[in-house]
Amino acid sequence: MLWAEEDLPLAVALQMKHGAVIYRDVWFDKPPLVPAIYLLWGVKIGWLLRLAGAIYALGASLLAYAIGTRLWSRREGYFAAALIAFFLTFDTHSAVLPLAADLLLLVPHLAAICLALRGRAFEAGVAAGIGFLFNAKAVLVLAACALFAWPAIVPLAAGFILPNMVGLAWLGITGALPGYVDQVWRWPAQYAGSPVVSDPVWNGVVRTVNWLGFHAAIAVGAILFWWRERKWRFIAWTALCYAGVVLGWRFFPRYFFLLLPPMAIAAARGLALLRSRICAALVIGALCVPAVRFGPRYVNLKNWNDLALDRDSRAASKMAVENATPNATLFVWGYRPEMYVYTQMRPATKFLDSQAMTGVPADRHLTQSGVVLTSGTREAREDLARSTPEIVIDGLGLYNPALAMTKYPELRDWIAGYREVGRTGGSVVYKRR
Repeated sequence: MLWAEEDLPLAVALQMKHGAVIYRDVWFDKPPLVPAIYLLWGVKIGWLLRLAGAIYALGASLLAYAIGTRLWSRREGYFAAALIAFFLTFDTHSAVLPLAADLLLLVPHLAAICLALRGRAFEAGVAAGIGFLFNAKAVLVLAACALFAWPAIVPLAAGFILPNMVGLAWLGITGALPGYVDQVWRWPAQYAGSPVVSDPVWNGVVRTVNWLGFHAAIAVGAILFWWRERKWRFIAWTALCYAGVVLGWRFFPRYFFLLLPPMAIAAARGLALLRSRICAALVIGALCVPAVRFGPRYVNLKNWNDLALDRDSRAASKMAVENATPNATLFVWGYRPEMYVYTQMRPATKFLDSQAMTGVPADRHLTQSGVVLTSGTREAREDLARSTPEIVIDGLGLYNPALAMTKYPELRDWIAGYREVGRTGGSVVYKRR
């Protein structure tokens, strides 16, 4: 199956594979390396996609081992690697499996810190700069590297700038720079200013406490390390990363991947200091929290919302393929870009979902209709109305009628040119008359 966090990057990567230029020919609201990494294995899904995720997690564990060994000994290195591996396996199912923007910062984050600790400031800056091309929160990783690389700030900054200058040059040469500024910076800035819940501060407190409880083994180990050795750089590193979690006031589980490296490294030292069998038993008990918390959910696996939505997308995609002619084009209304991957159809417009047309972010548009993005949405709908896809799939209207295509004047005559050829529990498939 495919998870929500990887659907759009996969769909964008598929268009890049066919020659499209990101931001210019296809709309995407994340940095350029997020979809580009899928090109390394030909944008294949299935077991190969999951193997790539497992290799990525293994790389993160090896880097954690290198940091622990560099700072202390192999004992701490083993603890650090084990903690990273354990929580990448047992954290949250929908955030861990996909190689999406938040998880993709993990390896550059660990690599940058590892290099900074070894006195290789320029290379540490390069690693953080590559991380910035995955996730803008890499600037906080750069600040953390400055703590460990001081006073070599100039080579650190130079290394950070280098990959980003290369990226900007490529965007400028391909004509994608204006779209990059608009899609990666302007749209997320407006998104960050619109909290999903009414009380984001309380939501942050609850989710932080939940995360610490779920990661009790890490929390206990880190606190023990901070208390016994009082290394302020590690505390500052943790504070910087938590600031990245707070940014935007959403506290989604995947945001906490930024906090995992400093907490796991500190916990590795704290746990290595434990000698008492009673303390060891408490730590083992803390590691059982994920099984107690999420184990019962696996009994009801088939009813997970993510799985149900993916099954619906597969069924709608099958209908679309059965009703399409060779070389047919497709448009999907809603946030269901996985359908482009399942159908392998070419998109009719540069918009692979309807966020830029409704102005309502994907994290809420199934249940809410409050507009966040105000400029450019009408123009995007007009662009859609000028297109002529053979197949249209409405993956949103049945969930949220307030955002149905017929609610927009620019699209009423356009959708009237299509007839319904099938529907699933959450999607309607149309074919051009």
